[in-house]
Amino acid sequence: MLKVAPHPDYPPEDGRYLRGNDFSPVVVAIILNCDADKIPPELENLVRAGIETGAALSGTVQTENIGFEKIVCNIIANPNIRYVIVGGPESEGHLTGEAFKALLHNGVDEKKRIIGTNAPHPFLFNLSMEMIERFRNQLTLIDLQFEGDPDLLNLA
Repeated sequence: MLKVAPHPDYPPEDGRYLRGNDFSPVVVAIILNCDADKIPPELENLVRAGIETGAALSGTVQTENIGFEKIVCNIIANPNIRYVIVGGPESEGHLTGEAFKALLHNGVDEKKRIIGTNAPHPFLFNLSMEMIERFRNQLTLIDLQFEGDPDLLNLA
């Protein structure tokens, strides 16, 4: 597959992530279930493991709405990305892992509500339907949620 350099403004959205190899086909999204200033070392290790093993982006996601909107924008801005590894625990308040998997598997309805999740606020109001579908079509999910071993993220 031909690799291309992302746009100079890539990634377009700020967030809690590290930037790695822009030509990598993988991003790592670790579900965050605590306050951003209290991230436990085991979750930080998972994020670092993603970058150290070659991911394009590796970071945490906490909310099933604005957090997802940022992820969608950053992923579709890099056409080299084809896989998303989801890891970490579930966020009990947001059901972020459940909602992320539902977004990839089911998409959204006409009101931009993620189909098939019990998350409390699963709306992607700030994204066009075209962006959401491009995201879904661009990615294959690798579900490592609830697996805490950073060695599982070895992309080599």
